[in-house]
Amino acid sequence: MMVSQSLIPIAIISLVISFANAYDPSPLQDFCVAIDDLKGVFVNGRFCKDPKRVDAKDFFFSGLNVPGNTDNQVGSNVTIVNVDQIPGLNTMGISLVRIDYAPHGQNPPHTHPRGSEILVLVKGTLYVGFVSSNQDNNRLFAKVLHPGDVFVFPIGMIHFQVNIGKIPAVAFAGLSSQNAGVITIANTVFGSNPPIYPELLARAFRLDASVVKELQAKFGSI
Repeated sequence: MMVSQSLIPIAIISLVISFANAYDPSPLQDFCVAIDDLKGVFVNGRFCKDPKRVDAKDFFFSGLNVPGNTDNQVGSNVTIVNVDQIPGLNTMGISLVRIDYAPHGQNPPHTHPRGSEILVLVKGTLYVGFVSSNQDNNRLFAKVLHPGDVFVFPIGMIHFQVNIGKIPAVAFAGLSSQNAGVITIANTVFGSNPPIYPELLARAFRLDASVVKELQAKFGSI
């Protein structure tokens, strides 16, 4: 089939636009420090601070040397450094987290809807992995990590980390978004507000409705 030459530029432009809209917007100046002065107006990202009012503190965060409190139900703590902590990250398309794990603690199955993640382990031993999409038959890609090891979690894939060692573990991860977002699977499914119909979840997870209601009670949905 012959393709009209006039349609090729349109196709290329459409492809470029689709890529441009897939991730964080690119900066059109040296920086665009986030500002929340405007009320009642929402944009995809943040408004920019007057460059003349920008200073070093807009690009600074202190505290990633401090261990997070892992005394909770999952035994882990994520210290987030995104555009909310460093306004200068606005339009940069990057952010950072520190993750602390108690022995046998975990960062439970979750996904980042707006960013890929690259994780480096600096202390302890982790079992990490992600599950591919239905189209790829939900394959599990998993590894045991030791200090200095690096693992990548592609954007949108459900992934996890668990400390399989006897000592606390520490990892740092970079994300390809100023605000990658997080959807924790169990909290989202069983802790939604208002709750999802138990009968629907019972059929989807092949459980008795009473079990679903018990899970919803644990996650605060009912």
